[in-house]
Amino acid sequence: MNTTTPGLLAKQRTIARPGYSRWLMPPAALAIHLCIGMAYGFSVFWLPLSKALGIKESVVCGVDIGFVQELFVTHCDWKISTLGWMYTLFFVFLGSSAALWGGWLEHVGPRKAAVISALCWCGGMLLSALGIYLHQFWIMLLGSGVIGGIGLGLGYISPVSTLIKWFPDRRGMATGMAIMGFGGGAMIGSPLATLLMGYFATDTDVGVMQTLVVMAGIYFVFMLSGAFSYRIPAAGWKPQGWKPPVGNQAKAMMTPHHVHVKNVFKIKQFWLLWGVLCMNVSAGIGVIGMSSPMLQEVFGGQLLGIAKTYSELDKTELAAIASIAAGFTALLSLFNIGGRFFWASLSDFFGRKATFIIFFVLGGLLYISIPGSAMAGNKLLFVAAFCVILSMYGGGFATVPAYLADLFGTQMVGAIHGRLLTAWATAGILGPVIVNYMRDYQLGLGLPREQVYNQTMLILAALLMLGLVCNLLIRPVADKWFMSASELAAETRLAQEHLAEDEAEACVTAGQGDDTRPTHLLTICLAWAVVILPLSWGVYKTLINVGKFFS
Repeated sequence: MNTTTPGLLAKQRTIARPGYSRWLMPPAALAIHLCIGMAYGFSVFWLPLSKALGIKESVVCGVDIGFVQELFVTHCDWKISTLGWMYTLFFVFLGSSAALWGGWLEHVGPRKAAVISALCWCGGMLLSALGIYLHQFWIMLLGSGVIGGIGLGLGYISPVSTLIKWFPDRRGMATGMAIMGFGGGAMIGSPLATLLMGYFATDTDVGVMQTLVVMAGIYFVFMLSGAFSYRIPAAGWKPQGWKPPVGNQAKAMMTPHHVHVKNVFKIKQFWLLWGVLCMNVSAGIGVIGMSSPMLQEVFGGQLLGIAKTYSELDKTELAAIASIAAGFTALLSLFNIGGRFFWASLSDFFGRKATFIIFFVLGGLLYISIPGSAMAGNKLLFVAAFCVILSMYGGGFATVPAYLADLFGTQMVGAIHGRLLTAWATAGILGPVIVNYMRDYQLGLGLPREQVYNQTMLILAALLMLGLVCNLLIRPVADKWFMSASELAAETRLAQEHLAEDEAEACVTAGQGDDTRPTHLLTICLAWAVVILPLSWGVYKTLINVGKFFS
């Protein structure tokens, strides 16, 4: 009998007991992802922070002040381009921290990783608040960019392996629900931050510092509630009555065996899937940041029903179309989020490979169609194409963890997913560089603004074709890469997924994880309400912006 009591964050303390409902896991994961997803919405702080000293107008730094000097100056305001480096660091450290500590996470469990994520993400926000108070940008980069970025990586992958193990029958749907939260975090955080900044702003303060402190406190409570709600199934658990599927090509990609993370870089399927994710994300992320100016420059006065190009509009008309474009961006965010759940769930029926074939073929055709719809002045087709493209961009993020589990098994899928997220970090540089620099190059050639994106769309379509080739080359992993029975047993012991012998016997007798005896329905409803209510508020605020576009 085991007489040693493991610590509160120990993995053994998270192994589910008889009667636990797996439907409590998705809201726990959402509680984490909805908080760290605010990384997408941090740009709401850029404009106020660019006037942190001047309040009404920016105190412009001298021409002799370069980027390095801006890290330390206290007498002038930061440029928006400088503040954007925080956004870049978010995703660089998200990918690198997920890759570095994914294996560690598998051994210590999702609860400890999620608690550390909360400390890093919320602690980073507090450190950024200190940086604003002292007007030291290097402190903000260290706080939210580096420390917060590490929190992003750990929080992002913490529920993936656990959800896949709880839902072997619906892997895509389960990961889609959680990763949908990461896309939806900005829908809640951005309007909340705007409200708080409006409340705290004074004649001598833009209110960002206080807003970060309050949001850090709110997020810390939510993230800890999610972390302490995490449970993992005992080794060998499966849903009652479920059997691994066999018999068709899509299901043939689903292995019952497991690859160790230490070998994954040697396997060609990993690198092919790395290319799949990198190309899908590069094409999508490249247009996300430019969606607002793209719509304005392509259609110009047509958005107001007047026959003027973008360059011919006056200041009032430019402000009007900027408001309309904000609605377009909000509309894209809804499709980005909805696509994460829709396409990932659909992949449970079509298979992951077939789902990505749809992404690449349909996405490529839509990119090719965009210059034609722009030249014809067909706003409906233009907007519809981008909405579908962004849904598949989000769907790719949510489908990839299930694809990994199908190919490499579930034992170390969280660690392997962490390695794969380096593709996201790469795409975060590649996509925006292609779109931004191609735009500047085309403008330099003297092309009208409404035509500067035509060649870019063809390049993005070509990226999707590269992704299609990578996806078509993926085959089931060779048997030599899978762990033997003894290696798997050693790994599960190291991963601490077995209950103590007396507890395990009790669970077998009682029917461990029996889905016919879930936790009381009221508990499940309350857990879902905690995450659905703020998400619904975020959707409502977003729909108000979308209304500006359609009006």
